[in-house]
Amino acid sequence: MELQTEPDTYTPSVNHLGNYIDVIPSFNNIKNGLRCPCGARKGKTYVTQSLFSAHTKTKVHQTWIENLNLNKANHFIECENLKSIVKDQRMVIAQLDRDLQNKNLTIDYLTHQLVCKTNSIESVENLLCFD
Repeated sequence: MELQTEPDTYTPSVNHLGNYIDVIPSFNNIKNGLRCPCGARKGKTYVTQSLFSAHTKTKVHQTWIENLNLNKANHFIECENLKSIVKDQRMVIAQLDRDLQNKNLTIDYLTHQLVCKTNSIESVENLLCFD
């Protein structure tokens, strides 16, 4: 069984004014292609620099870049909200992990008790046997 690799995801660069701009990456180090999150063609993988360069000139991609620049403050707020959600989820996962460990210990203890009880019952039964 072979591992399946995913294409890289394109991220626009930021210029000295803090605006998002397109800088076409070198495809020398991109082995599995590049996907653009602009939504023009969901799932489309660009495997050459020229194909991706043509894509960045499309109206959908240009509109996406404009919207990124118009919503910079919203992206920051969204990022902070996502950080908070991740922190909360880590706490929930840690609590669930502790609960799972406690339940596993309880199961182990009760299983041990059941085995001990079963063994003691078998030994009593053997004493009553007069073969």
